[in-house]
Amino acid sequence: MGVKGFVEGGIASIIAGCSTHPLDLIKVRMQLQGETPISAPATVHNLRPALAFHTGAANHTISIPAPSVVAPPRVGPVSVGVKIIQQEGVAALFSGVSATVLRQTLYSTTRMGLYDMLKQKWTDPDTNIMPLSKKIVAGLIAGGIGAAVGNPADVAMVRMQADGRLPISQRRNYKSVIDAITQMSKSEGVTSLWRGSSLTVNRAMLVTASQLASYDQFKETILEKGLMKDGLGTHVTSSFAAGFVAAVASNPVDVIKTRVMNMKVEPGMAPPYNGAIDCAMKTIKAEGPMALYKGFIPTISRQGPFTVVLFVTLEQVRKMLKDF
Repeated sequence: MGVKGFVEGGIASIIAGCSTHPLDLIKVRMQLQGETPISAPATVHNLRPALAFHTGAANHTISIPAPSVVAPPRVGPVSVGVKIIQQEGVAALFSGVSATVLRQTLYSTTRMGLYDMLKQKWTDPDTNIMPLSKKIVAGLIAGGIGAAVGNPADVAMVRMQADGRLPISQRRNYKSVIDAITQMSKSEGVTSLWRGSSLTVNRAMLVTASQLASYDQFKETILEKGLMKDGLGTHVTSSFAAGFVAAVASNPVDVIKTRVMNMKVEPGMAPPYNGAIDCAMKTIKAEGPMALYKGFIPTISRQGPFTVVLFVTLEQVRKMLKDF
């Protein structure tokens, strides 16, 4: 199929990404719940003599530690969504949508196109069947390469989505994905655009292998057993099942990826996390192992519709471009 596979996959991915963006934003906000904020250093207050303790000295300097920051209670996706609308407005649900478009253009177009190429190459010409093991391998390869290409847009998207939860003084206030990438390059160096890239690649490999391979497998099984005809019902059923598999496989890596990408590195201070393993250990130690499945409900709530829209759109685009 060559270029055609990339075009079909790109169109379907952009439509799916934009239509489910609010769900993705809620997922990111939930994954950052419970993360320990950067605490303010202890402050030193010079009290006036009239207010100081009188123990023989004219003035006293009393060190008063900054109050500890108590993490807010964890809330569900509906509450998170309502809170965003109340505090930031309805438009905030589409914060970072420009980064989503760029991410889907780079990442998803690449992975969908490469998977399609490998599928064409590895499918048995006699039986027209591609073994599940080869589907998984094709997904791993396509996902890894696609993630490496799209990582800058992924970092920008996570930051733009998470910006509204920060105090006003700490917000980055990116105007667009281009502004985000430009500011990151200037203030943190070009390498910051590939922060968390190992996590992005690992997650993309898991998502692509589980999502694309399982969709093809579910679809083939349904058609072989004659449960449904090759139509909308089959596409919706197969894609939703594939979305569930992808969500279960990728959520732990997605939580760690979100936190590493979103961490704010202050000049002269040690970063909150020294990589993926450190982030995972600190997260489990502070919040328990189930924290790796934080945001799972919005993840499946987003992954399900995203996968359905992706594959239903893809099937329709393929029909439209069949003669090209």
